[in-house]
Amino acid sequence: MVRAVASTPLPPGAIVPSLTAPNVLQRDVVIRAVRELVDQIGGRPRHVALAVPDTAAKVSLLPFDHVPANARDLEQLVRLQLRKTVPFPVEDAQVTWSRGGAQEGSTLLVVSAMRRDIVQEYEGICAAAGLHAGTIDLATFNVVNLALLGGTSPTGLPGDSLVVHVTPSYASIALLRDGALIFFRTRHSDATEPVADVVHQTRMFYEDRLNGEGFARVLLVAGPDVPDRDALSHGLSTLFDAPVTPLSLDGIATFGDRVSASEPLIGQIAAPTGIVLRERTA
Repeated sequence: MVRAVASTPLPPGAIVPSLTAPNVLQRDVVIRAVRELVDQIGGRPRHVALAVPDTAAKVSLLPFDHVPANARDLEQLVRLQLRKTVPFPVEDAQVTWSRGGAQEGSTLLVVSAMRRDIVQEYEGICAAAGLHAGTIDLATFNVVNLALLGGTSPTGLPGDSLVVHVTPSYASIALLRDGALIFFRTRHSDATEPVADVVHQTRMFYEDRLNGEGFARVLLVAGPDVPDRDALSHGLSTLFDAPVTPLSLDGIATFGDRVSASEPLIGQIAAPTGIVLRERTA
């Protein structure tokens, strides 16, 4: 059950997600905000999971003809390939990976790399507020987890699916085939291309390079603070000549009397809910 939802605004520049620079620029302000959130929710939580912006990490889909069974050997191969893609020394990276889909006979590993000192920034904020961050993960990965783990089929999303996750500062696009990630892209909101144009380019890549034959579903997740949500949904519907479906928590979570399960709320809590589902099924 979702018993409480709380939010508090941060002043501009308090947190600026980045691959290569410090993210938490107003540490005391952010610590106070976290403490305020805990007070709003009530109780005395000690363990938390953080869904951080996608723009704080580098996501790569790396093909492997053979995935080594030995974890140390696999990490060495992953880090070797990451040297070509991450904009910082791979020795300074915190690296995690999971299996994605298949591509031309190879297995894709979905790899996220985040500078270790940036991970420690987020952990330090929680520690200063009296909390332990047991899990730190990217927001869109857990929006996808919500879609997968909330489904009724073994894979959660049979067929090809497009997930568009839009926030005020960035938009991420994920393609899944039978529940396995085969494409991932993030763009900053200050980019000159509208989100719909980026989705259109993704569709062309999907058809030309990924043997795409059409999406079984198009999922849009956008919080209440995203401008032109309705226009974006209409644009995607027109582009794919199919209805755009918002994510739903029906059958996944129930809500206490203090929570109104509106669509904007789902956009706000989709990523945290995805983390909870993942941890419960791990």
